[in-house]
Amino acid sequence: MTDAAQEVAASLSAPSPTLDPKYFYDERGSALFDAITRTPEYYPTRTEAALLAEHADAMASELPGDLVIAEPGAGGCDKVRLLLDRWRPSGYMPLEISRQCLLDATRELAPRYPSVRFSAVCADYSQALSFPADDLGPARLVFFPGSTIGNFEPTARADFLAGLRRLAGDHGYLLIGADLQKDPARLNAAYNDARGHTAAFNRNALHHLNRRLNCGFDPDAFEHRAFYNESARRIEMHLECRRDQTISVADQRIQLPAGTRIHTENSYKFTVEGFSRELVDAGFAPLSSWVDEEGLFSIHLARAA
Repeated sequence: MTDAAQEVAASLSAPSPTLDPKYFYDERGSALFDAITRTPEYYPTRTEAALLAEHADAMASELPGDLVIAEPGAGGCDKVRLLLDRWRPSGYMPLEISRQCLLDATRELAPRYPSVRFSAVCADYSQALSFPADDLGPARLVFFPGSTIGNFEPTARADFLAGLRRLAGDHGYLLIGADLQKDPARLNAAYNDARGHTAAFNRNALHHLNRRLNCGFDPDAFEHRAFYNESARRIEMHLECRRDQTISVADQRIQLPAGTRIHTENSYKFTVEGFSRELVDAGFAPLSSWVDEEGLFSIHLARAA
């Protein structure tokens, strides 16, 4: 019995069933998420990219000249390219759990930046956050773009930010993206795109688990539900059973009656002031933040305190 099977069995047999959002991601899930980022409704990716392009020089003015960028969960290393172009750091350390993704990205990027020392690390988040900083060498800037920080529950988020502080080291920095609170209609549209990519992405967790653990889900019998929970200040994603189902995982048969909702993801939304306080609590000193004209998204630069 695998750890994944035990984890899934426990989460689905709980009084309020859940699935870890990591199960969205296989090859198809990654392609679907890329499609989501290109929809008209989904603003975070393009808004953050525009902020980075507009303010990269201002960010660089607050950083030392000799810098190593470390990026946990680097994926295809797409977002860092603008910083590599504009800053030409002395080193880049992508940290990614998918070995093939890491190899493909670094093999493509390294020849383009001959002056940048590439140090690829195959590791998950928990391993990455304990990777020691070289406080005698160049300063390390931890780059954590996107709205991924919002996927952590508050206690786990505090622990994760403290881990980013350890990864940065005592003389390091953090550059991080955080999605902002806004009109619920704008948020609901972003997670219910008209083309159905987000719905397919949500259901892909079930396809993934069927292939990996032979669970026996009928993914087409689940409805995508995504909505802004104003009191919790988060988007919630669920999969709702449209008919009774019985699945099998870790030698358990689990009943999912019609109407059961499986909670698959949260995405918390922040204020600039509130997120800055969380950075302080994690051991950082906020330096600057940048927000687009519509007030949709923020990027924060902080140094180790």
